[in-house]
Amino acid sequence: MDVSFRRRRLEREFNSQKELKRAHGDRRAKLIMMRMAVLLAAESLADVPSTPPDRRHLLTGNRDETFAVDLDHPYRLIFEPDHDPIPRRSDSGILLESVTAIVVIGIEDYH
Repeated sequence: MDVSFRRRRLEREFNSQKELKRAHGDRRAKLIMMRMAVLLAAESLADVPSTPPDRRHLLTGNRDETFAVDLDHPYRLIFEPDHDPIPRRSDSGILLESVTAIVVIGIEDYH
């Protein structure tokens, strides 16, 4: 899957293990690298596991059309499809098999 970043600073952070550890600590940095490896290896969003430990899930409310994968509780890696328009199923849901590019928004505790 093609992965880009919302901000250049975030891209620099994610491309440096040292920066990730400094910003998030050893444990979370390791989890971020593992989740990014899964996202990069996936052909589409449908290939990202929806079961733990990754647990890809669609967010709701003001984060509609945004996804997250679990890190360490309560932190999540947040991203959105990088398609215009977003591929849709007949019931207006997102067609996961057609989402082949994402934009990483950041790491958050949105709870």
